[in-house]
Parts: sequence; C-alpha cells; structure tokens
Amino acid sequence: MSAEQRLLELKRRIEELLPAGVGFSEVEFEGPELVIYSEDAQKFADDGAIVRTLAKELKKRISVRPSAEMLMKPENASKAIYEIVPEDGGIKDIYFDLDKAEVIIEAERPGLVIGTHGATLKEVAKVIGWRPSVIRAPPIQSAIIKSIRRYLREESEFRKGFLKRTGRRIYRDSDRTSDRTSEKTRRDDWVRVTMLGGCKEVGRNAFQLSTPETRVLIDCGVSVGSEGTPYLYVPEVTPIRDIDAVVITHAHLDHTGLIPLLFQYEYDGPIYTTPPTRDLMTLLLLDYLEVSVREGKRIPYKSARIRDAVRHTILLNYGEVTDISPDLKLTFYNAGHILGSAIAYFNIGNGRYNLAFSGDIKYERTLLFDPAFNGFPKLDGLVLESTYGGANDFQPSRREAEKNLKDDIERTIKRGGKVVIPAFAVGRSQEVMLALERLRLEVPVYLDGMIWEATAVHTAHPEYLNKKLKTSIFKGENPFLSDVFVQVDDAEKRRAIIEGREEGKEPCVILATSGMLNGGPVLEYLKGLASDEKNMLIFVGYQAEGTLGRRIQKGWKEVPLSDAGKIRNIKMKMETKTIDGFSGHSDRNQLLEFVKGIRPLPSKVICVHGESSKCVALASGIHRKFSIETAAPMNLETLRLV
Repeated sequence: MSAEQRLLELKRRIEELLPAGVGFSEVEFEGPELVIYSEDAQKFADDGAIVRTLAKELKKRISVRPSAEMLMKPENASKAIYEIVPEDGGIKDIYFDLDKAEVIIEAERPGLVIGTHGATLKEVAKVIGWRPSVIRAPPIQSAIIKSIRRYLREESEFRKGFLKRTGRRIYRDSDRTSDRTSEKTRRDDWVRVTMLGGCKEVGRNAFQLSTPETRVLIDCGVSVGSEGTPYLYVPEVTPIRDIDAVVITHAHLDHTGLIPLLFQYEYDGPIYTTPPTRDLMTLLLLDYLEVSVREGKRIPYKSARIRDAVRHTILLNYGEVTDISPDLKLTFYNAGHILGSAIAYFNIGNGRYNLAFSGDIKYERTLLFDPAFNGFPKLDGLVLESTYGGANDFQPSRREAEKNLKDDIERTIKRGGKVVIPAFAVGRSQEVMLALERLRLEVPVYLDGMIWEATAVHTAHPEYLNKKLKTSIFKGENPFLSDVFVQVDDAEKRRAIIEGREEGKEPCVILATSGMLNGGPVLEYLKGLASDEKNMLIFVGYQAEGTLGRRIQKGWKEVPLSDAGKIRNIKMKMETKTIDGFSGHSDRNQLLEFVKGIRPLPSKVICVHGESSKCVALASGIHRKFSIETAAPMNLETLRLV
C-alpha cells in the first residue's frame, strides 16, 4: 500500500471514529505525525478522548491543527493576545510555531494568561485561531533560541514541504512491515550496526544502523583533539544522500561536529533530536566554526550548512514513540549527561529486535539531572559508552567532589591566587556553577566564553532539569542568577582579571571554555596566570588524548601556545589538580549498575566511546558479571545482531 493509498484509508477510518458534530478538512503525513486539519480543532482540544481514541485505533502519532484559513496573521494575532491577556500576566515573548499552528506565550505569571478554568486562553484561541500554549518566561533570555525561532519562521514554506516529504517516506510502501509478511521473508530479515567512529577511542562518534528497509546514522562527530572525522565514505557505507534519517543523542561536538557536512554531500532527510539538543548543537557548531577561523584551522563547512541542519530537525521529547521509517520506531530516554541528552531506543520490525544507543550517560542523580533511564520495555542489544569503563575507573561521590573543590579553592584564595577551571560550556559549566553557588564563596566567579548563553538555554528548558532545580527556578530562587557570578564579555575585562585590576579583587575563580584547553578564552588565562605558583588550574572533566589538557595532566612543565600569531612556550608553574566526581560520564560501577538494572538483561552489549583498554575492560567485566555476549569493536567493523 502506497503512502497515498494509506492516507485515503486513514481518512475513511477517521470519518468512522469521529463523534457526530466533529469534522475535518484534510489529513496529511507531516514528519512522523498524522496531522488532521479541522475547523473544529477546539472541540478536539476540549475533548482529549477524541485524539486518544484515534491514536489507539490508528496506531499513529496524531496532531490536530486548525485549518489554514482560520489562522490570523501572526502580527495581528500578537496584538490580539496583548489586548486579551491582562497586563499583570507579564508577557515577555510571543512566538509562532508554524509547524504545529501553535502560538507559545512566555509569561512571568502563566496563571493569569491562562485565566480561571482556562477562560482567557480559550478566548485567545477563539479570536486568533492558533492553538495557544503558555510557558513560564525563562529568567535568562537566550539569543541562540531567539535566532532559531526567527529562522524557522522564515523557513516555514520549506518546512511544510520537507515534513510532507519526510512523512510520505516514513510511511512508504513496504511489504516487509505488513502483517502478511511471509515466513521466508521474516527469516531473511537482519539488523546490522557499522562502526564509523568512536570505537576504541573518544571522539568522532558515528554509527550506521541498517535493516533491509532502512539506513539510519546515529551521531556524526569530530575528534576534538585530532580533528579526526568518521569513516563516511568507505565502500560498505550507504551513500549519504540515501540515508533515511539521522539521530543525535546529544549536542557535544564529538557527537554532532560534522552533522552540517552531511548536507554538503546531498543529505536532505530529517535529524531527530530533543529540543534542548537542537539549541545547544547550534550554539556549539557556530562556536566551532568561529574558533576554527580564529585559530587558522581548516573549516569543514560554511555556516549555511548549520542552518540546513536546523531546518531539517524534527524534535522529540523523552518517551515519545515515533515511527521514523517503515520498520523503525524511535524513542528518546533521559541519559543524564547534559541538557537534552538522550538514549536512542529503536524498536525494529515491530519488536523483532530492540536496540539502544546510550550516547553518553550518567547513572546518578546530579545537581542538574535525574539519573539515566534504564527501564526499557524490552532490550535485546545495547551500544554502551565506556569512557570510564577501565578496571580502576572509580569516581568519588558528588559530595566528596564538592568538598575537594572547596578545599582547593580556599587554599588558593588564602595564598592570594586565582583558580582557573576549564569547563565545557554545556553541562560541566552549569554543574560546577551550582556547586560553586553552594560553597558561598566570598570572591567573584567569572564566567567566560559561551557559558552564559549555554546557561540561558538551560533555563529555557526547565522540564529537562531535575525536579528540585526546576522547582527552585520556578519559585524565583534561581541559583544561576547568584550575585557571585560575573559575566566576562570582552577582552579588556579579561585582561583586567588576569592582571588583578578587576574591581580591586586579586583572588577569584575563573570558569572558562574550553574544557580540554583546545581553544577558547581559557587559553588567555593560561598564558597570563600559568607562571605564578600562587595560582591553580583545576580540571573537572575528561581530557581526551592529544589535547593540551591531557598533556598538562601528564605533567608537562612547558606547553606551546599561540600568542599574537606566534607560538611561544608557557612555563607551567601554577599548581595543577584534577577533581573527579563532576564528570557527566558514569564510572565503571555506575555502568555495571546501569546494565544490571535492565530487565530482562540484553543479550548483547557493544562497548564503544572509550580508549581501547577501557572498552575491552568494560566488555570483559560485563561478560563476567552477567554472562552475556559482549564486544569491543574497532572502527569499520560491522556486527550483525539478527
């Protein structure tokens, strides 16, 4: 049955299932959703049972939208909203999601915008036609999110056509997924994973999941230390233009750095990710290009390709089961690593095989997130990160890590020194910010690089934070807005901090990007402060092989740095410490506990994303402990799972 025939059949079934007095004008596949356009959209909203019944009977994700002729022009709709909603509601922003025919109203007091029993919101919907949604205005406005919203509005016509093309491709004709599939065909089904990067190494993560029907690329990153790229062009890999979908687990560059390059080589399909990952990925990719230009490195793609990636994204929240091809369903689950990080769970061939890619996980409650999810309905295979999978990779508790951080900072301040903490803009910076806020320091904490903008993205997606932090933000007790934090936004302020001229305060804490000392403003602090033994450099995150951070960790006393276009050697006299416990990766014990908690246990675990010895050690440890098949493959290996 073709997509067109399937739509005709679905229209017939919808007519049968809808109650009297509720009609529709059109039905269309748009991305993974079946969209029903109706002049009675409000009736669907008032009676939630209608959509639930349709979803259950049709076995599709259902979205109901007002017919196009019912929608007021966005400019006029904004004016109408301000006229209807009481001024005390404190509207901060209004933006229109053209994909969903939805208007999102950001307000300081959402209750006043909604009104008693939803009366105000219903009046808004009646007047403007758009489906209104109210959210609490984030305490820090994000420039990157505003830019993305504006761009997607400009690209509304492209998005409409793209989503229709994607929907029809997902629900294309496929005999293999039919209930009448022959027994012979079932025996010929197979599932394979090809390792394109990130195996027995940390960086350039990329994996191809293949079935007879589908080719999906999971992540496409760059090696931060060596600029290594995935093996995308070897003969056994599907041509990029023929890939059905790209799935992104989280925003870090070792998982997303080369996503835009795919569009340079004719990819025109969807990118599935969570809302925070799209926003953070865009921020990090733009910064990656900017840093590459500043440091004279080869630019792998132009910024226009990043825009291509943005307009091809399809956003999924945790727990949403979504068809992405005729024989694949995708569900994202919390990975606990950074904001929006996800475990990608694939239901293949209507449950014939169930496979999860962990991405990077943290199986522990942190100051930011809940622990990684492992309550899968059924799991046959698991591709698991092994960053800290070595036999002796045990991290202290967060409480112990905070104490160690406090002791080292106080000792440095007492001797009149400055503390420099290199941190990834996304994840580690916010975790360390919360820890520093709890320490009640009497010296300023300077934030340099992308940290403030990344923090703004965190406050724009509070539903992805743990309950305690989310509640604090909603109550107006936002730890990210503590007076201890001072944003550094220009080179002169940076120089003043280094020279001790900033507000006359000599001792201070400096949290700056990048986390592995492979670029960014942290290098300026290193140049200016490394020669003074009163100062301290504290690592709080993983340092990949080949990076400057790893060299300093190994004890290098002199390191080469670019200064005004010339390379000069910097003597490392400042004290250097590594404080474990703040990592967004699970240690060996947590990784073993993560696997142990899966019920029933998967039949196979594939260990990736770790140095060679750690991947092998974790695979061996899981096999011994749980008596299940494991593997630690090399790049370019293909494993058949079924």
